[in-house]
Amino acid sequence: MTATARRRSRQPRAVLLDQITLDRRSKTPLQRQLYEGLRAAILAGWLKPGDKLPSSRALALELELGRNTVIAALEHLVAEGYVESRPGAGHAVAPALPEAPPEGSAPPTEAPAADRQLSRRGRRLSALQAGPDSAHPALFTPGVPALDLFPTDAWRRALARAARIWGTRLLTPSDPLGWPELRAAIAAYLGPARGLSCTPEQVMILGSARQAVALAAQLLADPGERAWLEEPGFIGARASLSGAGIEIVPVPVDQDGLDVAAGIARAPDARLAYVSPSHQYPLGTRLTLARRLALIDWASASGAWIIEDDYDGEFSLAGRPLTALAGLDRAHRVLYIGTFSKSLFPGLRLGYMVLPADLVPAFRSVRVMSDGHPPTLSQAALADFIASGAFTAHIRRMRRAYAERQTAMLVHAAAHTGGRLTVRPAAAGMHLTGLLPAGTDDVGLVRRLRLVGLYPGALSRYYFGPTTRPGLVMGFAASPPAAIAVGMQRLGDALENWTPEVVPTGP
Repeated sequence: MTATARRRSRQPRAVLLDQITLDRRSKTPLQRQLYEGLRAAILAGWLKPGDKLPSSRALALELELGRNTVIAALEHLVAEGYVESRPGAGHAVAPALPEAPPEGSAPPTEAPAADRQLSRRGRRLSALQAGPDSAHPALFTPGVPALDLFPTDAWRRALARAARIWGTRLLTPSDPLGWPELRAAIAAYLGPARGLSCTPEQVMILGSARQAVALAAQLLADPGERAWLEEPGFIGARASLSGAGIEIVPVPVDQDGLDVAAGIARAPDARLAYVSPSHQYPLGTRLTLARRLALIDWASASGAWIIEDDYDGEFSLAGRPLTALAGLDRAHRVLYIGTFSKSLFPGLRLGYMVLPADLVPAFRSVRVMSDGHPPTLSQAALADFIASGAFTAHIRRMRRAYAERQTAMLVHAAAHTGGRLTVRPAAAGMHLTGLLPAGTDDVGLVRRLRLVGLYPGALSRYYFGPTTRPGLVMGFAASPPAAIAVGMQRLGDALENWTPEVVPTGP
């Protein structure tokens, strides 16, 4: 048998290892190199129509790549028709290939014009996938509040009062830091609700937590400096930090929250640390008091800044909410972020950041040069909504509703998933994370679940480094208990009928 015949008879996994050469010194992104290598193997006939490809996890391990890089390359091939995605069965070479160049000709090596126009940072950011891409809230979509319970009448009245009281003032630009009455209402609310004492002058109104993280990264760290990021962690924060040219240092999260000692060991000189201490996203743990104090001590001693994302800290389901990390900070190293997209509704697009007083002038100046000021009518209405007591009453109702909906998810997960998904209760928040057996392709499972109308997130996609725990990030806040029961039955059926592709985790 000739060498060529021997190579053609080998399994796809071995063929790929022979055919794909990655040059980590090249300016061509690794995602693009992998795409080109797979495409060349298909066009050359080393991979034939119908050949099953190794899983994305196996390719990532064997080629020493991030899994998101592999997934992006595979999805590019699917989009061009070279590979097809088979729900529950991974990827395979398409039975009918698109128009290919003549036999023996080399596949194009230049990136499409759109890719050539992007910077290296732009290509990296565009490859990030933040999670479920449902255009509208769907069953188990993480991060969506109980829109069915939102007090629309009270909000409509707040909008009408704001328009009547402020009139044409709403038609002119507001203070770059935000509507003064809203900043005062937030400062008054945070003291009793989150244990955070601040003045209205320290409050800055923004469009989202991601905007807050991006602004903090641009002002407090130079490109090339390092930042701690929870591992697994919020993809939006990763994108905001990367967009500012910050080198990300993944720091593991365990049952006590961010491992501060591990962070210090990995990057004692980090300039920033991003944390979600009241309810870590996505694992749902809480940062213990000992670690909170250790984190503040490190930041104070090293001159670092802590970005605290308190995205759903109001929704404590077991006792009073924990005091915010910023409420413990006597060194003034914590920037506190809150959002009304979770506590009220995502279409509002209003959040805020509480700044150490000495940072306010710089943040104000940069705000003037960026988007100038936030929208006025929604700010004025929200100030009225908070001052009237409607906001606090809504939060109390949501705590009761979310406790009921979390219980429904736990009960029906136990009843329908047959132990194939381990779901534990959380002390706060709007989602639960269920763990799958080690090595399970949770991305493939999520694709299968979308076919039955379920939109959880794949836990492995929230990891920055190669070490991942497969699982499902499942929102419960937006669905009544009866809908959760139906969704869990569908999930259980999908698990029962799905043969997961498991990748060995050992040698």
